[in-house]
Amino acid sequence: MKKFIYILAASMALVLFAGEANAQMGKRNYINGGWQFNGTPGNTFAKSAQGYGAYIEGGYYLTPLFAVGGFASFNSNNEYHPKETYTFANQAALTTDLDRSLYQVPFGATMRMRFTRGMFQPYVEAKIGTEYSTQSTYMSTFVSRQDNWGFYISPEVGMTFFPFEKTDFGFHVAAYYSYATNQNKSYDLKGINNLGFKLGIAF
Repeated sequence: MKKFIYILAASMALVLFAGEANAQMGKRNYINGGWQFNGTPGNTFAKSAQGYGAYIEGGYYLTPLFAVGGFASFNSNNEYHPKETYTFANQAALTTDLDRSLYQVPFGATMRMRFTRGMFQPYVEAKIGTEYSTQSTYMSTFVSRQDNWGFYISPEVGMTFFPFEKTDFGFHVAAYYSYATNQNKSYDLKGINNLGFKLGIAF
């Protein structure tokens, strides 16, 4: 009889511990999305830093601290060039001002490691995927445009903040660097560097 009581007590303790551990783990999935500010340092086509961007990402925590998921975002960086005379290979010349627009849409997979599971959740993240990009030059009489695809990689540091009790709604802030292998021989574009930050909401 005593042996049965010991087994029953041990089983109850394991159930209670498992229930408590599960409660401590909290929500296993996440969704972040919002506004993105992006700069393009070192690029020959459009060197600008502007806030014409947005992002969304989500994932699932395989362990309490490690998650895998997916992401998608877009950026548009524009640069104005004053009037200038351009000479082409056939000796033709054109005098005009122009606007250059660099549009990027990366998407792919993520790996995230958060350091805590409380109200403040700082993390590091790695993104890997592909990027679709368009480089457009708008002149007075015509538009020159080229589309291309490239490999995309991006490290990121950030934090989600959940200030409200009994709800999964919070806020998200992050800083990132990214590199895409897109190329445009017409403008000697050999890869696209990006540096920026994100402000959004978290679920």
